[in-house]
Amino acid sequence: MGEHFADLGGLSDLIAPPYDVIADAERARLARNPHNIVHLILPDGNGDRYAAAARTLGGWRADGTLVRDDEPAAYVLAQEFTTPDKRTHVRTGLLAGVSVEPYSAGRVRPHEKTHAGPKVDRLALMTATRTMFESLFFLAPDKGGALSRALADVTLREPRARAVLDGVQIRLWRVSGPGATALTAAAGGTLYIADGHHRFETAVAYRGGNPKADRTAGLIVPLVDPGLIVLATHRLIRGDMIPPDRLAGALDGAFSVESIEPELDPMALLADRRRSGTSCIVVLPGGRTLLATLKPGADVQAAGTGMAAKLDVALVDALAVGPMKAIAGAGATVGYSASAAEVLDEVGSGRAAAGVMLAPTRVEDVIAVADAGEFMPQKSTYFVPKVPSGLVLLPVG
Repeated sequence: MGEHFADLGGLSDLIAPPYDVIADAERARLARNPHNIVHLILPDGNGDRYAAAARTLGGWRADGTLVRDDEPAAYVLAQEFTTPDKRTHVRTGLLAGVSVEPYSAGRVRPHEKTHAGPKVDRLALMTATRTMFESLFFLAPDKGGALSRALADVTLREPRARAVLDGVQIRLWRVSGPGATALTAAAGGTLYIADGHHRFETAVAYRGGNPKADRTAGLIVPLVDPGLIVLATHRLIRGDMIPPDRLAGALDGAFSVESIEPELDPMALLADRRRSGTSCIVVLPGGRTLLATLKPGADVQAAGTGMAAKLDVALVDALAVGPMKAIAGAGATVGYSASAAEVLDEVGSGRAAAGVMLAPTRVEDVIAVADAGEFMPQKSTYFVPKVPSGLVLLPVG
């Protein structure tokens, strides 16, 4: 059974974004509240940080900061948010336990590869605390619409709690008894990981030594939910200046390149151009902005083979970002941002040698790649908003 903060009225000061998107300055701000979940998901202190998190968790349970549900329950989460185009959306999903099992079982499908470091860190935290503090983000096909209808019915009631995190309005409902059973049944079947691959694989590894830990906390959102939004993850190349002649040489083989006015909305332009093929926008110092459109018949072998290699992000990474990084010098790096404004600011200030803006990856492409057993390039998707940490905790024994 799940746990949650006893002070539901003060949730805004107790929850946090997922651990892997919290910068040092934000962690310091969140940690000013002695009971913010950041003290558990990003434990601080000298010596064994994971043991420190376990002690903090034990103290919160003892003093009543955290309380456990007295019966099995599911939760419904609605998040109201605004996208960069100034449009408001509401995404609604089910917070519940999700079976922990290897991908080979076929019921949970990934779309990106993981790295060892984050999994070592999360496994050490889980081993010390025997608790999951964060909910992963899953997508459910919901072909018959049963989950969507059940979620909508719950949201007609008064929520049990409200909160705000990073401008996102949060409403939370608790459902127990037959209602919870019906909700979880409606979410059954194949699930796709939208966000949280490292944490899911960590849960699988933990279960290997703890067979009873057969559930992980997850937010399950129907694929048809109108608030299911993916932003593009743009590229920032940091390194030496890229001379115009060398840039032309790097792009002209695969792309048709034209200058555009910097005041044009780059994302609107990309949305219009993607109907006829792959395009990206290259931002250079001095306000120079280029639209690069993949030529028909261009040699795309560098992007690899398979379904994932045909995605805009794979083609742009291989045929534009890679060659530009090579020109920017041996020490050049590629960074990522979901904000077009940040890309323009980083390049305009000289902190980046160039920026490359992409159109968002389509949700249907995420599903198709996962169904094919393939993996997308790094940082192909940015689902918004992030699922808050600390709404519901799951002890795993």
